[in-house]
Amino acid sequence: MNKQGVGSFTIRRSRAPVRALRMVLLPACLLFVLAAMAQAAAPEKGVDGAATYVGEKVCANCHAAENAHFGHTVHAGVFRQNPRNERERQVCEACHGPGSRHLANATDRNALIGFTREWGTPVEKQNAQCLGCHQGRQRIYWPGSPHASNMLACSDCHNTMTRMSATGLLKKASISETCYSCHRQQRAEFRKRSHMPLPEGKMSCGSCHNPHGSPTRPMLNANTVNDVCYSCHTEKRGPFIWEHAPVRENCLNCHEAHGSNHEALLVAPRPFLCQQCHTNRTHQNTLATVPNLASGAAPNQRLIARGCQTCHAQIHGSNHPAGVRFLR
Repeated sequence: MNKQGVGSFTIRRSRAPVRALRMVLLPACLLFVLAAMAQAAAPEKGVDGAATYVGEKVCANCHAAENAHFGHTVHAGVFRQNPRNERERQVCEACHGPGSRHLANATDRNALIGFTREWGTPVEKQNAQCLGCHQGRQRIYWPGSPHASNMLACSDCHNTMTRMSATGLLKKASISETCYSCHRQQRAEFRKRSHMPLPEGKMSCGSCHNPHGSPTRPMLNANTVNDVCYSCHTEKRGPFIWEHAPVRENCLNCHEAHGSNHEALLVAPRPFLCQQCHTNRTHQNTLATVPNLASGAAPNQRLIARGCQTCHAQIHGSNHPAGVRFLR
């Protein structure tokens, strides 16, 4: 308290009101500052409350591990170093959509496009994001393809957030391993005694199939089964003077596509395979059965270390003038 003398009187002035005023103003100022900071940090709202872009750096503040993995992918290189348009310039939000609503409430799964089954974004919406850039060319037949009809998402086969494969941003190390995730019967067929050289790495499922769709039902990368086979087995293409009808019709009449326990991927061992058609006349009319094998009850010389192709060597077709029986 201050003392001020006036004549013989002493006047005392108290500081209590000043202190009370400070106690009221200080919290008010603090609340005002905090409110201003919160408003500055809050994401901007678009027209009619629509989500807006927040920028890649904001995403990386929380998703540091994902950002580190993403940096090694093709998408990261393109989006960051050579974006083709404004959408690609958004990097993370180019695929996941504007992130302001996700920033405001990270538990709202409708605020962002997720590319996993667990996140819950509809498959059509996920694929639409991918097809926004990857439309046409090899994916021209995607609409209506077996994979699209079975509600397969691009992210079921591809992982754009990390580099798991040498090419294609696949979820597995190779195309074939990725396909095996669903096509387990074909995986078993490739383990059979006679098989396409896919396990050895000399080819992949993509050598014969286009997983994004094609005009053919099994999604072949050619118009017919034979055209696919001819891409490697050119010596079987012909044209031949003497053609073998089932060969010209379909290679799968005699061969399995993926693997078989019989030689040369045959659907049945010789001569039983040939006798499925040739049982009407001459020597092949004598039906050869299992008892006619060397270890059977009635061994037949035609089944002992030989088959129809021992004589009919040019079974796929012949250009020899005397090759009507495919003997030469």
